[in-house]
Amino acid sequence: MQVTTATEAALLTSREIITGEELGSVPLATPGAVASAARRAAAAAPAWAARPAAERAAILSRAADLLLERDQHAMDLLVREGGSITGKAFYEVHAGAAELRHAAALATGPDSPHGPGSEPGRDTEVTRVPLGVVGVIVPWNFPLLLGMRSVAPALALGNTVLLKPDPHTPLSGGRLFAEVLADAGLPEGVLEVVHGDADAGAALVQAPDVAMVSFTGSTEVGREIGATAGRLLKRVVLELGGQNAYIVLPDADIEQAASAGSWGSFLHQGQICMAARRHLVHQDVVEAYTETLARRAAALRIGDPYRTDAQIGPVIEHGALTRIAAAVEEAVAQGARLVTGGRVQGPFFPPTVLADVTPKMAVFHKEVFGPVATITAFADDDEAIALANTSDYGLTAAVYTSDADRGRALAPRLRCGVVHVGDQTVNHDPALPFGGIGASGNASGFGGRAALDAFTRWHTLTTSSPARAYPF
Repeated sequence: MQVTTATEAALLTSREIITGEELGSVPLATPGAVASAARRAAAAAPAWAARPAAERAAILSRAADLLLERDQHAMDLLVREGGSITGKAFYEVHAGAAELRHAAALATGPDSPHGPGSEPGRDTEVTRVPLGVVGVIVPWNFPLLLGMRSVAPALALGNTVLLKPDPHTPLSGGRLFAEVLADAGLPEGVLEVVHGDADAGAALVQAPDVAMVSFTGSTEVGREIGATAGRLLKRVVLELGGQNAYIVLPDADIEQAASAGSWGSFLHQGQICMAARRHLVHQDVVEAYTETLARRAAALRIGDPYRTDAQIGPVIEHGALTRIAAAVEEAVAQGARLVTGGRVQGPFFPPTVLADVTPKMAVFHKEVFGPVATITAFADDDEAIALANTSDYGLTAAVYTSDADRGRALAPRLRCGVVHVGDQTVNHDPALPFGGIGASGNASGFGGRAALDAFTRWHTLTTSSPARAYPF
């Protein structure tokens, strides 16, 4: 990714992570250009909101079809631009299409039920109505899926959208959206895409025509956006970082638990907010689990995912590699045991397992956005819950056990937005609400009926006939 200056305007150039080959360029938006795009979206909003829901749904359904027809192109962008492995890219494209289809169904679904008013002689109608312009800021790690998770339901429910992709992934997180939806029949101005860095994001949040902001990204930036949105009295949905606990109970099948734990920690080089960061393992099986997880981690194939069958691709940028390596070095200096991995290899960071990690170590508390799994032993269920909840984050958690009832009994005690029993932490379903608490978000979310809450507001209409008279 780099910025170049052209005669007409500055350009943001996307490059393949490993080779540096140019993949394409997009215009770099100034704050003024962002404000202009917001005004265009606002001008298009009334007509789009007035369009029959079935027509909006049909456009989104056609977009899903087109995305799947162009799946190879979309997958190639995700692999080359963002470092995805092929399987992750395949999943992301199909999950993006599923978001479009689910949003299409949401557009024509019934409003939330609401009882009649209590005043005799007064008819009451309560509906959900669009907010207007929805600003969407998406990260680079799942640019297609995490963007579509907000863009699709916002459009389906009658809003227009101002989308800002991450500058690392302007093609898979922005231009691809615009092309697919335009070809599906989305009217001009209903989706405006702007490209840029933090200045463009700040301009989006502050634009007077933007009614609400949906942000997925770091906790640090999310706090700033939340503060600005609060001052401007704008609705905001924040999905931020995670220091997610993966609890392995003593009755678990160790091979299966380590397989799930490896997937949860190392998929997409661990660059996922839902990744399993902290493996909390019962003391009776912690040695066996550590050995098995390390064996699986060391066996994962590292390489160029576009030209080989690699299971671990490149880290997004050199600065991230440096931060990951520093976090591992600090943990070892504080007493953690490096079991496997831990050293930068070109643009790659190998899957890394740190054992004997305690809550006194920084790595137990801070999010290492990379392929690093830490292992901490616990003695009983109460200690497992206490360790899991010793975090400012509260996004996801998982309990791996062969006793589903035991897992379900523990789940409500975990302080987070989503818990998976008999599974790992990285799961997504467009029909289910998803959102974190604490440093992981503001407890609003996406998916299912949560999207209706996020992207619409209540509107109450009362009608009195004959018109009422008053004594003043």
